[in-house]
Amino acid sequence: MVPVLELRGAIPYGVARGIPVFYSALIAIVGNMVPVPFVLLFTRSVLAYMERRNKLMQNLAAKVRAKAEKNKGKVERYKFWGLVLLVAIPLPGTGAWTGAIVAALLDEEGVKATFAILLGVLIAAVIVSLITTGVIALN
Repeated sequence: MVPVLELRGAIPYGVARGIPVFYSALIAIVGNMVPVPFVLLFTRSVLAYMERRNKLMQNLAAKVRAKAEKNKGKVERYKFWGLVLLVAIPLPGTGAWTGAIVAALLDEEGVKATFAILLGVLIAAVIVSLITTGVIALN
């Protein structure tokens, strides 16, 4: 459930701790999806609250908005599939949290956005699992 690491860190960590890759991926998928509805529902109000607080909170809110702004082009252009791709690509700055924030700030429909994020998380889980087990080499 941790932003940035999400399942990209959870699957390799679970496998390194002796948990079979299937179970590591399953746990990571569930953990990755738990915060998504909350992020979709509360992003706008939390950012608005932060922007009314002190300078530190305002700067943090600005960074979150800038990150969403950087990634919104794909989602605006390709809608559902853009959100899937944003979440599915297992690189830093992508993932369920980023996808949910972008979807919330673009007023994407909650159920549709959740499904797109879930599909992206499943794709990312397969990719990370294949890399973790050595099926896909990164060199």
